[in-house]
Amino acid sequence: MSSASASPRTSSLCARRRRWRIAFSSSAAGASQRAARLLRVTDSNGANGQTKRLVGANRADALPKSWEPGEHERSLYEGWVDKGYFTADPTSGKPAFSIVLPPPNVTGQLHMGHALDHTLMDSLVRRKRMQGYEVLWLPGMDHAGIATQTKVEAKLKEEEGKDRYDYGREEFVNRVWQWKERFGGTITTQMRAIGDSVDWSRERFTLDEGLSRAVQTIFKQLFDAGLIYRDYRLVNWSPVLETAVSDIEVVYKDVEGEFVSIRYGSLDDAEPHIVVATTRVETMLGDVAIAVHPDDERYAHLVGETFPHPLRDDLTLTVIADDHVDMELGTGAVKITPAHDPNDYEMGLRHDLDMPIIMDEKGRIADTGTRFDGMSREDARVAVREALAEQGRIVKEIRPYVHSVGHSERSGEAIEPRLSLQWFVKVDKLAEMAGDAVRSGDTKIHPQSMEKRYFDWVDDMHDWTISRQLWWGHRIPIWYGPNDPDNEVVCVGPDEEPPAGYTQDPDVLDTWFSSALWPFSTMGWPEKTPELETFYPTSVLVTAYDILFFWVARMMMFGTFAAAQTPELLGAGAGGRPQVPFTDLYLHGLVRDEKGRKMSKSLGNGIDPMDWVERFGADALRFALARGANPGVDLPIGEDNAQSARNFATKLYNATKFALLNGAAVAELPARAELTDADKWILDRVEDVRGRVDAYLDDYQFAKANEELYHFAWDELCDWYLEIAKTQIPRDEAAASEDERARGQRTRIVLGRVVDVVLRLLHPTMPFVTEVLWTALTEQETITLAPWPTSADTNGGAETDAEARRRIEDAVKLITELRRFRSDQGVKPSQKVPARLDFAAADLAEQEELVRAIAKVSVPEGGFEASASVEVRLARATLDVALDTSGTVDVAAERKRLTKELAEAEKELETTGKKLANESFLAKAPAEVVEKIRARQTVAREEFERINARLSALPEA
Repeated sequence: MSSASASPRTSSLCARRRRWRIAFSSSAAGASQRAARLLRVTDSNGANGQTKRLVGANRADALPKSWEPGEHERSLYEGWVDKGYFTADPTSGKPAFSIVLPPPNVTGQLHMGHALDHTLMDSLVRRKRMQGYEVLWLPGMDHAGIATQTKVEAKLKEEEGKDRYDYGREEFVNRVWQWKERFGGTITTQMRAIGDSVDWSRERFTLDEGLSRAVQTIFKQLFDAGLIYRDYRLVNWSPVLETAVSDIEVVYKDVEGEFVSIRYGSLDDAEPHIVVATTRVETMLGDVAIAVHPDDERYAHLVGETFPHPLRDDLTLTVIADDHVDMELGTGAVKITPAHDPNDYEMGLRHDLDMPIIMDEKGRIADTGTRFDGMSREDARVAVREALAEQGRIVKEIRPYVHSVGHSERSGEAIEPRLSLQWFVKVDKLAEMAGDAVRSGDTKIHPQSMEKRYFDWVDDMHDWTISRQLWWGHRIPIWYGPNDPDNEVVCVGPDEEPPAGYTQDPDVLDTWFSSALWPFSTMGWPEKTPELETFYPTSVLVTAYDILFFWVARMMMFGTFAAAQTPELLGAGAGGRPQVPFTDLYLHGLVRDEKGRKMSKSLGNGIDPMDWVERFGADALRFALARGANPGVDLPIGEDNAQSARNFATKLYNATKFALLNGAAVAELPARAELTDADKWILDRVEDVRGRVDAYLDDYQFAKANEELYHFAWDELCDWYLEIAKTQIPRDEAAASEDERARGQRTRIVLGRVVDVVLRLLHPTMPFVTEVLWTALTEQETITLAPWPTSADTNGGAETDAEARRRIEDAVKLITELRRFRSDQGVKPSQKVPARLDFAAADLAEQEELVRAIAKVSVPEGGFEASASVEVRLARATLDVALDTSGTVDVAAERKRLTKELAEAEKELETTGKKLANESFLAKAPAEVVEKIRARQTVAREEFERINARLSALPEA
């Protein structure tokens, strides 16, 4: 993976990057020469102007008629990879920026959560690459112990009718490797489809040779430090998978059960007895105590009493007092089965109770010495209840009861809390280091509000169960002696051999164990590598907040521990503290459907991101996600978001093509004094946007950054400046004056520069369409290595021209009001209307041409008589615009059109009115649905009033 020096391919890439950057940021003289070749207009006959138009047209013709993502995205991506644009060079000397990809499961396919995660990471690394950093985005996959083993076992059962025991451990593991090589790359193909600019040359796998060495190394370090031990503890147990599972692999479902009340002690009311209620009557076979609250006077006389077990001669039940008991719930007494219930287990520890295990690995009753041994949990539940009823110990009717029960995410059955002999990591010191790293500011959490969740977890963390009863995974490097396995225990490091005759522990490590090493093991630790020296600690970890506890905290624990153990490899952090695995932690929310619901198979509301890629393009998928990505907040999304993003890509495409057709080019900006107000305004606005986008992205505010770009590109650049540019670029170069040609040339340069900056700012989120458009605009190699825009690219560092901005904003407002008035009057959009207004009074004399051209209002001729007027309030004056609309409106046709619109408004008012008058609907409908209907009613009422007013103002036909 690593080497002391750069490879020839990497060196060539670096040289190409340097040459390209020099070419793009060449001297002003060079830029002017390139612009002159494309844009010069010298003679009055317009010959060179015609040449310019042909060149611009040819460049635009190089683009297809429309943007069809599916025709370009794959070839563009493979071209980037083949040219090495994403390959990191640890010897370049440039400032480093690094991210490790949270490793998706080898069994996995891209879902919307992945798509959001990857979009945000790619946005970060593409921007940093453009800012001149040496960027490493390191990809890889997780071996996903339970998920992969389960999938392969099911496949073998279906195809060969065998289970893993039929093959034996070694052969079964070989079969899993074969499956991985054949089917385990689906998600990497999908990552390419959405444009992930990862360094594929450094792709890792949690079971590869290097990472296996890292796992064995840190296990021994932790073991030798007394932080790994083996003991009996209560764990989540899957009877189908026959292994312990982590909390994240347990999903909770509401289950219909039964509430059974059992009488312990004497059946004579005059003699000592106590009644408890349970939803799992079968677990009473492991009861060793009955707990009551210390302050409960009803049972104070019974504390310390013992009762015989109703079904087992070898057990007695002691009445104990514990503050955990809720004396208001049920009878105020609870049965205690320490080996099969988390709360009972804690009480068992506090009161030093026996903990008999009553179920085997398959969830069958075992070792109780009763006739129930061998029964499944479900069968025993019925049989034990019937046996107790025969004794007269069921004291109340059995009541249906719905309660939340943990289920195995992989195999679907109810999880069994079960006392089991497992390997654990002692986490108190590790968790303290992980907490201190955030408290000291070595790692910053974004948004800061998530810090509380983090501290709640690390400050109250329980020892971590790291062993799994599987065959696929990192085998625990513990070996037991042949004479006394409990005492002859050896932990074997990566360069050590186990003693002769010793046997290795059969369990494997929890998948999260190897994932906890991911930021540094992927870079070569425990070896000294250029990657570790240059790119570690990583710059930022991007992930969803829901795995803050399961993965993030564990990386912090292992990262700080490994740094303390091997400071010569991982270095020291601020103040000599152990180095952290990442300096920033950005936590995004979960992707939900447009109604805010969690996506699930049962609801049928899941969205396949690859479906969106196929239908709308990868850029649309990415932009829709990034535009909604607020830190730590869930993201509701639906097809409308994708369609909107697709429309935006089309808008960019058409705008750039327009610019090319009109000769836009990226060249040195003209002197500010030579620019029109519109040119100054758009340059100042793009500088405002650039500054805000930079600030937002530095703060991981992806939604705000992309929303800013969307509205500027659509509302200001496309809707206004392109229209204004049409009035400033001569339609006929030959007929234009020298001043008009010069003004047009300057406008082309401004237009080219603004489009250039917008495309570069959008590239991190929308890499494909920006690559096609930018390379056509600039005739450069690729936008992926283009420099990130600075103020020098926008307004040359000049101060904002407030007066120019005010005049253009007033002109825009004036045009908008005139357009609205024309529409209300029923004037066709293409028809010019004579209008009289005092531009000088509003300080808009220089804007008269563009106002009249865009608003379609002509200069009045002799005999002008106003038939209508509109008042427009501007910054410097309130203009009374007089217009002659006589003869421009077909009154009969307009009345017919308005009558139809009025009927639609009336229907909408009626529909919304009925819904809002329906008390049953208002009581059941979600608040957001009701609010939308109220908003629809408001709009309909306003439309109704507007149309009525317009109809009243129409002359009689």
